[in-house]
Amino acid sequence: MSFVCFSCMPPWAGVERGSPYTAPMSQIHVRAQPGDVAPYVLLPGDPGRARWIAQTYLDDPVLYTEHRGLLGFTGTYRGVRVSVQTTGMGCPSASIVAEELVRLGATHLLRVGTCGAATPRLRPAELVVAQAAVPNDGTTRQYLGGAPYAPTASFDLVEAGARAARGLGLAHHVGLVMTEDAFYASTPEHARKWAAYGVLAFEMEASALFLVAAMRGVHAGCMVTVSNDIGDPQLVSDEVLARGVDEMTRAALESLVLIDAGAQRTA
Repeated sequence: MSFVCFSCMPPWAGVERGSPYTAPMSQIHVRAQPGDVAPYVLLPGDPGRARWIAQTYLDDPVLYTEHRGLLGFTGTYRGVRVSVQTTGMGCPSASIVAEELVRLGATHLLRVGTCGAATPRLRPAELVVAQAAVPNDGTTRQYLGGAPYAPTASFDLVEAGARAARGLGLAHHVGLVMTEDAFYASTPEHARKWAAYGVLAFEMEASALFLVAAMRGVHAGCMVTVSNDIGDPQLVSDEVLARGVDEMTRAALESLVLIDAGAQRTA
């Protein structure tokens, strides 16, 4: 006599990979059900920042998961349903969360966080809207089997992010970032070398997020605020960083409102 142990099956069992998909059960790490997560998701790395964004900006936020400290909230912003989901630090954790959010129905994944400036022309708390990411990380390399690839943000999120920043009157930069694994390995010399190739800033999640989104047929973007200059052992003051995070969050949410409005017009 044989039987199927459904509780032993992985969440992706019976689901075709390589296209948008949802699973009929909770995910391994993001413990939520389809319907708990909004199509539009902000992705901070820090669970404390996720809670702050939800409590500060969302109307009627509901905590849908806290498993492994990956806090996730869903509410509304200016009438648009939005989730805020913690990713943790680095590409391995962020890619897991992104994969599972897509299975839960997310269509637009927007990283919000901090970055180290590659060039002094970026000032503390200024906003960077990433067009693409140099993939100097292991997660992207493993997904690709070492093949060359240029992880790129979805144009609609880049365009909406820049429009939102302009509308709010924020100092911002649109361009290339580099994604790395080792926070303490970067040096000023390394940063200046890559700045000469057009890299504006260094961060730790965007390349894998862009790749996963491309593979799964969804949209991904990245908006980060400058927290320090590469090589500077000190972050900017708490007050300056808080201002940058606040401005970044408002721009990110406004960009989702713009995208939703466009989707409503073309529906």
